[in-house]
Amino acid sequence: MGRYRPPRPKSSAYITPDGERALREELRYLWKEKRPAVTQSVKEAAAQGDRSENAEYIYGKKQLREIDSRVRFLSKRLDEVTVVRDPPHDPSRVFFGALVTLEDEASGEEVSYRLVGPDEFDVSAGRLSVDAPLARAMLKKQVDDEVTLETAEGNRTWVIVDIQYPR
Repeated sequence: MGRYRPPRPKSSAYITPDGERALREELRYLWKEKRPAVTQSVKEAAAQGDRSENAEYIYGKKQLREIDSRVRFLSKRLDEVTVVRDPPHDPSRVFFGALVTLEDEASGEEVSYRLVGPDEFDVSAGRLSVDAPLARAMLKKQVDDEVTLETAEGNRTWVIVDIQYPR
């Protein structure tokens, strides 16, 4: 019996111009710089003789498989994403690309998140995936609207303080 893993839910096909640039740069680096270097090291390891006990050869082949897998993923992903360059028609509401400032009702702390695509999120840097539960709860809301999210500790509520769309 194999290990069945259900398919992952389809992620949003939106990305910011910065996110697209980062993915293209990663693809270029892997394909033009890292893969040729690893291929050369595998070639040198193969020239040493017995490949079955050659750790450098085995590790190099594993690296090549990982690089090729990531290159395939990036190529497919870049073909299917839509780059969102323009602000929405109604900038007073929260949509993809918005920089949203929230105030926690309980503590009064303010946090800011930019809603980005699932390929570029980094919560510690203030970039929240548009597929995240908090982001989904914020979509189409306006300033002074409440955003309530059910968490493990109970319901948490934030108030939207500011919405901006970076140029």
